[in-house]
Amino acid sequence: MKKYKNWIIAANLIAIIAYFSFTIIQKENILKNGKLILLELSPIDPRSLMQGDYMQLRYSIADSLDTQEAALRGYIVVKVNEKSLAKGVRVQQHTTPLNNDEFLINYTKSNINNLNIGAESFFFQEGHAQRYESAKFGGIKVDNKGNSLLIGLFNEDEKLIK
Repeated sequence: MKKYKNWIIAANLIAIIAYFSFTIIQKENILKNGKLILLELSPIDPRSLMQGDYMQLRYSIADSLDTQEAALRGYIVVKVNEKSLAKGVRVQQHTTPLNNDEFLINYTKSNINNLNIGAESFFFQEGHAQRYESAKFGGIKVDNKGNSLLIGLFNEDEKLIK
């Protein structure tokens, strides 16, 4: 068994590196080829959102849909206008049915009324909190499978806050 110990450790290390590399490639692909969707942020007192160097995000799209009977995992189906602003259409458990002008966003459900799309925290440089207090939209990029990646916060003019 001792002679296989180093081989087992090496194989596990290679598997871990391969997994992380694959994940990074997926995220880079979403950034490069994903569809930009702006999700309106729910109005919350910004002072309660700020905790150190990050902002807790909550999207109003979850409030506009009936999520009482939604599955623990599924998809939010959205329509996007010419300004990339998303409007929630429905919640469904599978990728189909889907019309040509609709997009999927993966979600998980943490409680009866809370849908999480995986982009609920926005981290920024310490001391820049005031810059992001005026944020009205969270900008995500999504691929055709509903995987999303938060790219930044946008102001009321749909401009990226830098």
